[in-house]
Amino acid sequence: MTSPDLIVALTLDAPAAPWPASSLVTIGDDGARIHLPAAVAAQPRRVQQAARRLAGLGYSHARLDGVLWSEALQWAFAQGFARPQPAVSLQFCNDVAPALEQRWRMAEWLRRMTHLSPAQCPPLYLAEQAEQLIRELAPAGSVTAQRWEGDELADAGFVGIHQVGVGSVNPPVLLRLDINPGGDPQAMVTTVLVGKGITFDSGGYSMKTSQGMLHMKADMGGAATVTAALGLALLQGLQQRVQLILCCAENLVSERAYKLGDILRYRNGVSVEVVNTDAEGRLVLADGLLLAAEACPKRIIDAATLTGAAVVALGNDYNALFALDDNAAAAALATAAAVGEPLWRLPLASWHRDQCPSEYAITANSRPVPGGGPGGASNAAGFLSRFVPTEGCGWLHFDLAASYRDSGNGLWPTGATALGMATIAALLAVN
Repeated sequence: MTSPDLIVALTLDAPAAPWPASSLVTIGDDGARIHLPAAVAAQPRRVQQAARRLAGLGYSHARLDGVLWSEALQWAFAQGFARPQPAVSLQFCNDVAPALEQRWRMAEWLRRMTHLSPAQCPPLYLAEQAEQLIRELAPAGSVTAQRWEGDELADAGFVGIHQVGVGSVNPPVLLRLDINPGGDPQAMVTTVLVGKGITFDSGGYSMKTSQGMLHMKADMGGAATVTAALGLALLQGLQQRVQLILCCAENLVSERAYKLGDILRYRNGVSVEVVNTDAEGRLVLADGLLLAAEACPKRIIDAATLTGAAVVALGNDYNALFALDDNAAAAALATAAAVGEPLWRLPLASWHRDQCPSEYAITANSRPVPGGGPGGASNAAGFLSRFVPTEGCGWLHFDLAASYRDSGNGLWPTGATALGMATIAALLAVN
């Protein structure tokens, strides 16, 4: 039997006796009341904390009610009320409810995919689920798909995805979806989304510790984020022609797995020495970025749980943004602020592409020191910049430091946060 919805209202009043004056949330026969502070800037955080309190008390069905619920406050509640399991239900209110329901739907898809175990979500399954979602949401007949699997990748020259995934019995997959809502075959591709879809990352021969490996089912967070962002944009009425590219693989150890010292030669002529098999995300994204460039889009946006260095710099509170194009970066930061998502720009200059030198190839995939050494996130972005066209004009790289939490706290549940999804969805609507 499903438990009834808990009605949750906001109030500017102080808690009444017998509740302590400092109570964040109070519960009575008519539901729960979240007591807001006078400072408007502090209200979203307080609402998210209150939602976590209610979730901790076992509530899993909530209905928001009252005129004080702004869009930002409702989404703050949603972020705190979510959980890995069991599934929760949440009913929004006021005239912003339809938009929030769309955002919640895509965030729940993102969380469900990210929380699947590695056995449940091998590379092909991730690609199939992404394609199924986009076909369901896009106008009928507007989606065309192309997929390369296993050794087809090597035959087509996608050396990064092939080599990273060749050590697993589950073959690597590269998926490209072309979504053309208007149906004009001559329509310009405005944006190509590229997502890192490493469905499990052992680190390869540069093996992670057991603790470091435990949550690596979430290393496909970039692929889940860009897919959910595209889904949200389609629900919002996207009219532009876009492409989605997912680079999916398992990074495992076996007699076939790629090794330290291997040299990969990409289709654009860049040779890469593998000095760290745990720096695999940039190797698969390089293939995706080269494929993205073939469409000659106005912008390329990639997203990946790429570096621990970004987490060291920003914690789990902000996603990192890298760009060589200042105008594109400014637009992304403004968009993130408008949708209420934390995003911080970290340094990237053209010379960062030379920060991983090799004696045997044009570049190495990292520096042979723990974490890639100082500036590791910028160096990884510099590596990626070798594979984007037009000197990075229109290219945005999201290093998703805030997309997943190994453990919950007073604001967030354990697992995927969906941060970054709304920002990328909003960017897709820009001509």
